[in-house]
Amino acid sequence: MVSELARDAILARTGLPVPGQDLDIAVPLPSERLQNLVELARTVCGQPVTAINIITQDMQYQVATAGMEPYLCSREDSMCAVGFLSGTPTVLEDASLDPRYNTNPYVDGRRGEIRFYASIPLVAEDGFVLGTLCAGARETGQLSDRQLKGLEILAAEVVDALQLEHRARQLADALAEAHRSNALLAEFAGRISHDLRNPLTSVLGFVELARDEAGELDDPAIAGYLDTVASSGQRMLSMVKDVLSYATIGGDVRPAEVSLADLVGDVRQDLAASIETYGASVECDDLAFTADAVQMRVLLQNLVHNAITYSRPGVPPVIRVTGHRSEDGATLRVIDNGKGISEADRKRVLDPLVRLYREDDPPGTGLGLATAARIASANGGRLELGPVPGAGTMVTVHLGAS
Repeated sequence: MVSELARDAILARTGLPVPGQDLDIAVPLPSERLQNLVELARTVCGQPVTAINIITQDMQYQVATAGMEPYLCSREDSMCAVGFLSGTPTVLEDASLDPRYNTNPYVDGRRGEIRFYASIPLVAEDGFVLGTLCAGARETGQLSDRQLKGLEILAAEVVDALQLEHRARQLADALAEAHRSNALLAEFAGRISHDLRNPLTSVLGFVELARDEAGELDDPAIAGYLDTVASSGQRMLSMVKDVLSYATIGGDVRPAEVSLADLVGDVRQDLAASIETYGASVECDDLAFTADAVQMRVLLQNLVHNAITYSRPGVPPVIRVTGHRSEDGATLRVIDNGKGISEADRKRVLDPLVRLYREDDPPGTGLGLATAARIASANGGRLELGPVPGAGTMVTVHLGAS
């Protein structure tokens, strides 16, 4: 059968150990869940020994046992390998009387003298048989219909446990890889940011000098060219800062008690020029909550800056920042009277580098909301976008309990 020829490859895809070229194999210690299941199986069937066996192309090993020490044996010597592919239970009152088993080394005395034997195949969702849940004893015995049904239920639980543990390991590996990738990204972004910011700052400095000299020459064309260079350079510098901010968020969270009013006061100072230019007002309630102060300042600055710059033409921006505590943590809201975001766009604008390109929208990098969402996640919460009656956007930041 093709499945048997590829048995080890299939087992490996399920996360189970398979032997190497020299038939060496590293079987991990049983998890608490598997050990509990095999102990429960021993109680259900009333037999002294139970085991969860995995059968490879060439051998059998146990991932959990009760009443015995785990062991390895060749598939040829395995009792469970005789009929496990049938997918149906095997129950023998006396294995020494069954011609399929009476010459097996675990029955005829060479390795053991098993008499009672019961085996339930471990069948995965795709029909592949991983191995068995088995029970045995040196004395003859029987299973009631109820005991057999109990073992069949436990065998299904064993399969679920093996699959869940495999997925848990996959998730852990993926999370570790994500942390590693994020660290590399932050390191890369830091180097690139440093390498780009210094020459950009130098260029912008020389542009300012050139603009002063162009003013003395009274040449409007040259002055216009320099204004364009300065504007483009500032946008590029802003993009570099935004990329660095997005890449480094969440790597090192330092929770502490912070004041919402103090944070918004700092944001007002940071955005003083934009607030004055747009005629904006920023109102705030106070709230003491626990989060990373530096990251929360960046979050609020991005949200307030968006509320100011994406205001409606001719309508002065009015931004209100509120907060309240609940059993689950703290909830912050930034509410504005700006253009708003359509329901269809509210999820996708939280992705990095996504912009809406609406009429009269200012230039941007598409990283402000993505950075805010990432900060919320790094601080154990989430960010949601919603409408405001009439016009505007309400950004809600849920922070986990501290």
